[in-house]
Amino acid sequence: MTIEFTRPAHLDRAGEILTDEAFAFVEALHQNFAPRREQLLGQRVTAREHAASTGTLDFLPETREIREGDWTVAPAPPALQDRRVEMTGPASPAKMAINALNSGAKVWLADLEDASSPTWYSQVDGILNLRDAALGTLAYTSPEGKNYALRDDAPLAVVVTRPRGWHLPEYNVSVDGRNASGALVDFGLHFFHTAKVLLANGHGPYYYLPKMESHLEARLWNEVFTFAEDYLGIEHGTVRATVLIETIPAAFQMEEILYELRDHASGLNAGRWDYLFSIIKTFRDAGERFVLADRSTITMTAPLMRAYTELLVKTCHRRGAFAMGGMAAVIPNRREPETTEAAFAKVRADKTREATDGFDGSWVAHPDLVPTCREVFDEFLGNDPNQVGRLREEVRVTADQLLDVPSAGRVSTQKELAANLYVAIRYTGVWLSGNGAVAIHNLMEDAATAEISRSQVWQQIRNGVVFEDTGNTATRELVAEELERQKRVLRQEMGAESYERYFEPAAGLISDLVLGEDYVDFLTLPAYELLEKSAFDGVAAQ
Repeated sequence: MTIEFTRPAHLDRAGEILTDEAFAFVEALHQNFAPRREQLLGQRVTAREHAASTGTLDFLPETREIREGDWTVAPAPPALQDRRVEMTGPASPAKMAINALNSGAKVWLADLEDASSPTWYSQVDGILNLRDAALGTLAYTSPEGKNYALRDDAPLAVVVTRPRGWHLPEYNVSVDGRNASGALVDFGLHFFHTAKVLLANGHGPYYYLPKMESHLEARLWNEVFTFAEDYLGIEHGTVRATVLIETIPAAFQMEEILYELRDHASGLNAGRWDYLFSIIKTFRDAGERFVLADRSTITMTAPLMRAYTELLVKTCHRRGAFAMGGMAAVIPNRREPETTEAAFAKVRADKTREATDGFDGSWVAHPDLVPTCREVFDEFLGNDPNQVGRLREEVRVTADQLLDVPSAGRVSTQKELAANLYVAIRYTGVWLSGNGAVAIHNLMEDAATAEISRSQVWQQIRNGVVFEDTGNTATRELVAEELERQKRVLRQEMGAESYERYFEPAAGLISDLVLGEDYVDFLTLPAYELLEKSAFDGVAAQ
């Protein structure tokens, strides 16, 4: 087996990460685990087709003994006992990484996936920043001369890194002439360069695992962790993983996922947009019963979402794992104090709901939201680091409740159609420029927003949804007209040069995805192909 990188990272210090020793480790990961990864991705297709043809999912009969068994995950290390507020954001550029580490949050989710545009530059720079952060040397000076450095007057956030999901390739690394796995490249480079340094700091190699659809995929990660620990000669169970339950198949296998990772498991997280996106993707050809209402109207208090989150809390606490809440994506706008105040009130209410339900902490996307989230959880936790002891034994969740899509509402509007198309094109355009965390209408958006937006439009066309506000039917012709309107809006907002370079290709991609007869499982796959064909220059669109 031979491994090579096919494009330079155009980063002065890339050689510190892309070493022969690190590549030998990544090569070993592929030799041992890449074939199984491809097999599991094939099983996703079969499982989805079966779910759509039957119009249902259920808890697995073959794993009943696991669900009914008496077991717990390994005790959390001291650094992960208190996770009441977690800051999320990309690991590149360095300025954002420093701000996240300095934010006052207990944990920083250093994102190499949904909040990152996977240019080779960004992926390598992100891992370099994480290596420097572990060493305590991360610093940055802006072109204007402003210095950014790690604070020494308070604890830094504990780093939990999110590599890419199993489905994503890495086009800039090849193994035996085939594209490498983005997940194995991200994990391999990060683990190799940081694991021992983090352990010396009293932390460790901690990870968020995205997009999984079965406990067998969790088993593969567990095998990767065990191999990696042996490779570097560190103690078994040193790696700790929190799994994002952001697909509907995974919601039916929470117990099994924790069981497979039990020596390495830390907890589960409840994502929102990706979870709804997964419902559309899984049941896209299963009829109108699975048509989602306008995404802006679906709250976490809808019975569908309550069933999902309450089952997650109960499952985690029964097994001694942490239950982590979802994203507060508000970006404070000092020019609109009333709007910001109202948004903060919604964030407080949402975090209060999570703390009341038993979550041990939650996510925010902006440092200014850290105090709000922390205050809410401080009130509920007091001097305790978490509330894993709240077992929620009264919770009873059925398969029908998890699949009760109509309980989320039935309102569909043409106004939201326009908003979905605008957001999908704008996010994708900025993503193509090399920036994966995008501020849109005072919200920090990532790939999950674009995924649910474009998927909802495709689903509406497929099912001939009638819009409540206009009486019009969602047809390809109507959506094509709206696409043209949103393209004109974006051309005016972004300027001709930026529009033609990034947003015109983005609009073409979104048009193909929403108007096409066949549904594309992930926007980021064709978008990544466009990204690799473009001449990325490191200057992201705004």
